[in-house]
Amino acid sequence: MGKPTGFIEFSRELPGRRPVGERVHDYLEVYNPFPDDKLKAQGARCMDCGIPFCHQGCPLGNLIPDWNDLVYRDQWRMAIDRLHATNNFPEFTGKLCPAPCEASCVLGINSDPVTIKQIEASIIDRAWDEGWVVPQPPRLKSGKTVGVVGSGPAGLACAQQLARAGHAVTVFERADRIGGLLRYGIPDFKMEKRHLDRRLQQMEAEGVVFRPGVNVGVDVTAEELLAAFDALCLCGGSTQPRDLPIEGRELKGIYPAMHFLTMQNRRVAGDSNNGEFISARDKRVAIIGGGDTGADCLGTVHRHGCKSVHQFEIVPRPPVSRAPSNPWPQWSNVFRVSSAHEEGGIREYSINTRRFLGQEGHIRALETVQVEMKTDNGRPRFVEIPGTEKVYPADLVLLAMGFVGPEKKGMLEQFGVELDALGNVKADADKRTSVSKVFTAGDMTRGQSLIVWAIAEGRHAARSIDEFLMGVSELPKPLEHGNYARPFI
Repeated sequence: MGKPTGFIEFSRELPGRRPVGERVHDYLEVYNPFPDDKLKAQGARCMDCGIPFCHQGCPLGNLIPDWNDLVYRDQWRMAIDRLHATNNFPEFTGKLCPAPCEASCVLGINSDPVTIKQIEASIIDRAWDEGWVVPQPPRLKSGKTVGVVGSGPAGLACAQQLARAGHAVTVFERADRIGGLLRYGIPDFKMEKRHLDRRLQQMEAEGVVFRPGVNVGVDVTAEELLAAFDALCLCGGSTQPRDLPIEGRELKGIYPAMHFLTMQNRRVAGDSNNGEFISARDKRVAIIGGGDTGADCLGTVHRHGCKSVHQFEIVPRPPVSRAPSNPWPQWSNVFRVSSAHEEGGIREYSINTRRFLGQEGHIRALETVQVEMKTDNGRPRFVEIPGTEKVYPADLVLLAMGFVGPEKKGMLEQFGVELDALGNVKADADKRTSVSKVFTAGDMTRGQSLIVWAIAEGRHAARSIDEFLMGVSELPKPLEHGNYARPFI
């Protein structure tokens, strides 16, 4: 694949980011365009490696060597066909996925991996520009109806596959706009919402009906949906944020990260927040949590004009390169610098927050202590280091410590679906729940995970639903592999 000597001749290269002093004053995407000649050179780096482990790293089973080679050969029209063969929304993954495929790239054993993610994003951008992405309505209607609850990447992928198979699909979303976390959880500087909106227009042209502002379990009951549809798929996500129930948690100025990000995204879209808005302007900010959501908060408070910001992570700082215990082709647990980290702020590792300190009912500081991570029967535990106590002033605290599963009250209680030991919706290998004709996909069943997994699960559920309704299915079968490069989240 690519040029036989390309991995020797060309070095890994990525598009440049807009200057920090410019981009922190807007919410536009941070990356500059990447010229086609440079993309072709990056495609040329894809080796004829014999066993493309990038396939194993990608939950969707993307045909990565194929479209790398096609970009190198300037055959963009064929490249988008290969890309769409396995991925409904490559612009989402091309901008938001952490690229486990690159972590398992064979070239990455002793060199820099192929820039798979950038090539993917560039192929779909070119396809939209050329008018190659068009609605694909079904030739025949099945007469069957399917309801999808939740309009995140899992729900959208499931809905599009089923609509193309000829079923009448309705997507329910409790928010007032369609998109789930793609709409409200991802800042525009990572993905402008125009990418989402044009996909939704395509899906509507394919026959998908969107019903925003409908909270299943409140505005419509599970019983009503079971009576109205031949099959249902629950794709409500993992939406319960992990809290930090320590002394002082009741103080004002402490918010879950997603509450903060949702308000900001609504503001950028010009929507009302009923007069409520959380501003970081001129405030000392503390972000508890070092993952992607924490980085999204970091980039947002920079754009608000915060006075200072610290980001806390309880685990040690990752190494610059792979540790011996983290060999290829596993997900590479190494130190990374996102665009938000490039913009400023201080990252603190091996630190735990003991209590929140307030004044007149509002947060004013955090009392912290350094910790050492040890293992106890293979499970990590954190031991405080005496004499390392410290107080950090803070006027705004954002809790970005992940999610603990789907909300149980309302919809799930009404459906009566069985839950697993972690509190997620239990499903079999075909994404069936314990309730007849009810399926599930995405974070609601697998727990907090990646957008690429959500799309893969949505496609998997669509195949199973189609087979359930029709006896057979021509939709693609789900990929079966060990996924050696799965990120540890």
